[in-house]
This record gives sequence, C-alpha cells and structure tokens, in this order.
Amino acid sequence: MSFLSLSKPSARRVPAERVHSEYFKRQTGVLIATCFSYIGYYIIRLIFTTEQVPIRKAYGFSIAQIGLILSTFGIGYGIAKLVMGSIADRVNSKSFLALGLYVSALLNAILAFSRNFWVILVLMLLISVTQAIGAPACHREINLWFSKKRRGTVFAVWSSAHNAGAFFCVACVEIATAWFSGSLVAVFLTASVISAVIATVMLLINSDRPEACGLPNIDAYSRTVELDAKGESRTVATTDKTVWQVFVQDILKNKVVWAISLASMSFYIVRYGVLSWIPSYLPTKGFTVGQAKWLVGIFELAAVPAVILLGFISDAVKSRRALVCFCCTILMIVALAIYFTSSSKTIIWIVLFVLGGTIYAPLALVDLMVNEAAPKYACGLSTGFMGFFQYVFGETLATALIGELVSSFGWSACDKVLYTAAGLCLVLTAYLIYHERSVVAMEHRLNEEKKNA
Repeated sequence: MSFLSLSKPSARRVPAERVHSEYFKRQTGVLIATCFSYIGYYIIRLIFTTEQVPIRKAYGFSIAQIGLILSTFGIGYGIAKLVMGSIADRVNSKSFLALGLYVSALLNAILAFSRNFWVILVLMLLISVTQAIGAPACHREINLWFSKKRRGTVFAVWSSAHNAGAFFCVACVEIATAWFSGSLVAVFLTASVISAVIATVMLLINSDRPEACGLPNIDAYSRTVELDAKGESRTVATTDKTVWQVFVQDILKNKVVWAISLASMSFYIVRYGVLSWIPSYLPTKGFTVGQAKWLVGIFELAAVPAVILLGFISDAVKSRRALVCFCCTILMIVALAIYFTSSSKTIIWIVLFVLGGTIYAPLALVDLMVNEAAPKYACGLSTGFMGFFQYVFGETLATALIGELVSSFGWSACDKVLYTAAGLCLVLTAYLIYHERSVVAMEHRLNEEKKNA
C-alpha cells in the first residue's frame, strides 16, 4: 500500500519564472480530475437506485427489501465518511481518490452477478464504504490547490459534479439497456467499466499536494493569510497529532464545525424531504406520475447554475459564505410555503426550480465552510464529521420519519418537518454570519499588514 503514502516535498523546485504557469496547469488538472472522478463515483452510487424497478421485477424483491438496501447504503456511507475522512488527511489524495473509485467499480461488477438479497445487501454496504472516500479526498485537494478568494467558485464547479453524475448514470443505464437488450448484468458492468476508465484517466492528470510537485504551498503562492474558526493559520497541511487528537481538539471542540454540521444536516432534511417525496406528493396536486418524474429532473437541474453562481458570489463578497447561505435560506422558506400551499401547476414548476437552487447552493457552501473552519490537516475529517450528520440523521429523518408521519397524519406533517428544519437553518446561518465576520476582518487586517511589509 506504499502508493498511498503521503507524498514528500520534491527535491526539485520549479524555477520562479515557471511557478505561475505550472500552478495554473496543475490547478486545471486537479479541478478536472476531482470533477470527473466524482462523476464516476456517482455513476456507481446511483446505479442500483436507478435500476430498482427492473431489479424488483427480475429478482422478486419487495419494496421493503429495496428500501432496506438503500437505507443500509445511506447509513453505511454516513458512518464510513467519518472514517475515510480521517484517512484522507494522512495519505496521497490523488491515489486515494482513484483507489476508492476502482474498488467501487469492482464491487459493483460483482453485484451484477448476484440475485441473493443478503449478498446484495452486504455488497451495497461495502460499496458505501468505498464511496465514502470520494468527497473527503476531493475536498482536501481543492483546499490544498486553491486560495480562499477563489475557492468558492472552484468548489461550486466541483459540487455540480453531483448533478452531472446523476445525469451520466441515467445515460449509462439507457445506453447499456439499448445495446444489451435490457440485461441488468450488462447495465452494472457498463457502469463499472466507464467508472474504471474515468479513474485511470483522471489519475494521469491529477496531482497530489503542491509541495510534491516542486511548488510552494497555496498560501505562499497566493501571498495571503487564511485562518480557521479559532483564528489560527491554515497553512500547515500535515500534522504529527494522532487522529484522535485531531478529532477531539480540532473537530469536537470547534463550535463552528458543530454549527456548520448541524446546519448542513438541516439542509439535508429539506433536500431529501422535497426530492424523495416529489413522485408521491405531486400527484395529490393533480400531476401525473410522468410529470412528477420530470419535476425531479427540474429540481436537480436548477442546482447547477445556481450553485456555480452563488459560489462565485461568495468569493465576490470576500468569502462571506454564511451570508450567502442565510439569504438563500430566506428564499428557500418562501419557496417552501408556496410549494405546499399553491395548487397551480405552473407555479409549482417554477417554485421547484427555485427550491433546487436555494437548497443545493447552501449545501455546496456549507461543505466548503466546514473545511475552512478547521485546519488544513483536518480537512478530510471535517468533511467526514459533517457527512455523518448529513446521512445518518439528515437523510434518515427526511425519508423514514416523514414517511411514518405522512402515513399517520397526511401530507400536512411533511411541511411541518421541513419548516422546522428550515428554521434551524436560518438560526444557525445567522450565528455563522456573526462568527464569519470577525474571521474575515482578521484575515483582511493580516493580509494588509503582510502587503505593507
């Protein structure tokens, strides 16, 4: 496993006159590699979900069995993300990212040849563990290669790979179904082959940390000072602390990380509380099942331009990301109220487009905020810590809890859960605005002093 060892600083330094061009080339490679690698991860992650109806028919599974497999994946992913995040901080991010995708593709290929419920359940649990490598490795690379003043835009572009991955997953399914006469084995194998090819190509163009490439770290290159939530420098990307020491000192004792993680969990409740129930809720408003499916696509599609635009805006307002999240939350609450009370199909189409943007944009920004609140050597661990709350609590409450409440009390129970979650988002982002303002002011003062010196 030596290929996963943390890369050492290169003995050969890039000449000063070539640093800028080399940095630009490497940054471009890192952005492309993280985006497309994550698309590959999403193809594997969603293939079972996308094919759940043909699987039920071909394998004789019940809806309850499908639900158990999917919930097992979600819980496994949330727990594994915390573990994989701690590992991502201490290994070669480039190799770790590719390894996770290779193993995911292999397990998915094995899944193609099994019809046994318990075997599939175990394989999906194992896939959830390898899938948990993707986000922490990508987050760490983006933090190591891009300065804070540009990171919002870059991170937003990477975050749109979630939605692109969903599209490419459907494309894989449709292509494999057309070419191989609807064979489920061929569908799973096609997804695995495409993801493995993506992993190979992206491994060739990706780069580990700048020092390993003979370049200065991003803080020295950008000539800026970046502080974490405690007001300490984020320059150091490695540490001699144990994983437990980092977890306790830099994560558990960091109140801003807790606030961001709880805000993210609340946004996840709203996200899945809308997304998961569109096919079931909208027919009560006169939509057909086919129209409801298209509205799921509208909800996802809206995220791409909104996430990129608001990521850019968060950079333009001097990295005041909590402020952007707060404004989005207000719009989200208004849109939720219209979504639940309107009977006009046209208005609901428009409102779902707005909801897609006002939910996914804050989700992308809080993912970045939790990294910036912790030291760089705890970037992956902070991602994993937040991911634990997102999936183990956020997604579960939005699916299992809402399902039970709707069964007992009707759809009026759904809006109450989502309003409560949205209200918590508003309170937490308001708190983060207050804290963010002091950190940004301190960074500005230190950067001015550095410039004058």
